[in-house]
Amino acid sequence: MNLGTSVPPTGIAPGQPATRSDQPPAGWRLWWVAIRPRTLTIAVAPVLAGTALAVADTGRLDLAPMAAALFGAVAIQAGTNLYNDVGDALRGGDQPLRQGPPRLTALGWASPARVRRAALIAFGLAALAGLYLAAVGGWPILALGAASLVAGWAYSGGPWPIAYTPLGEVFVIAFFGVGAVSGSYWLQAHALSPAAMISGAALGLVAAAVLLANNYRDMEADRLAGRRTLAIRMGCEPSKALYAVLLLLPFALLASPIGPGYGWIALLALPLALRLIRRFVTEARGPAFNLILGHTARLELVVAALIAVGVGL
Repeated sequence: MNLGTSVPPTGIAPGQPATRSDQPPAGWRLWWVAIRPRTLTIAVAPVLAGTALAVADTGRLDLAPMAAALFGAVAIQAGTNLYNDVGDALRGGDQPLRQGPPRLTALGWASPARVRRAALIAFGLAALAGLYLAAVGGWPILALGAASLVAGWAYSGGPWPIAYTPLGEVFVIAFFGVGAVSGSYWLQAHALSPAAMISGAALGLVAAAVLLANNYRDMEADRLAGRRTLAIRMGCEPSKALYAVLLLLPFALLASPIGPGYGWIALLALPLALRLIRRFVTEARGPAFNLILGHTARLELVVAALIAVGVGL
């Protein structure tokens, strides 16, 4: 199946945006919608957690690398979202059945070239931050940053986009979990830490639950577009069980003896996770899942904050 030559259901050829009578947001609000702000917390949370873990171990905080890491992580996430916007539209992936937030390219709010240019600007800003971080952290940070930029592009770009396969959740755990937390720790401590890797896995699992909620919501539209996401491969009931595992396993990791010191304090967020699991299992798929997705991303930030509080003790 050649996903690159599929035609959107509107009958518009690839490369031509769909049209819609709704007026797009003006100015910066247009791009604020495009970068999907509800998902940006999955870039912020691991940097905060990794930095807090390193400060607890070393007794010092270097603000400049932390700020640059935050900026770079958010820029990569924004670039990934923008490239996903244009990539899905050109592949016919943004079907009318899709229940998610507005997409600029598919709605005709911005041309494919304009959205792609915005994505490249975001990746370029991330690369600039990465050059400084590489000077601070050496070749491990350079390698991690380069791999993150390539993965951000490959998520929706190239002949085999990750977003069209069952590997999206693995990608999120690796780059927005283990890699991001361990990299943030390295920038402060210039070393690796088992506690940072465990914390990264925990936060990555929650971030993967964000992606699963997104793909579960859009199963019909994604199937028509030729996607084979993990939610589609597993089906509805197994996806519900997997979402529960992705939200509960982090608490087991953080509270275990191999987790960070005072990691059990993250259990304070467990009621939030249980409430989200109940909503995921009981609510019908549709626009309501946009709130579940946003609240799942917020849960990751809460868990990261609790990790910081725990190691501070």
